[in-house]
Amino acid sequence: MDLSAATWRKSSRSGSQSDCVEVAMTENLEAIRDSKNPECVLTVDVRMFVRLVRAGRFDR
Repeated sequence: MDLSAATWRKSSRSGSQSDCVEVAMTENLEAIRDSKNPECVLTVDVRMFVRLVRAGRFDR
């Protein structure tokens, strides 16, 4: 997956700290990474996640 054009942002709670979690949104995915290790990215298909939640797949 090519995230080279993604606009990454960090939490306002990070303040001036350089170590933080950053997120970026694409059309269908949300990407999450640690600023200390930006090559390692977790992506979530938001539409699929919402469908699974609505279907009760995460209910106990």
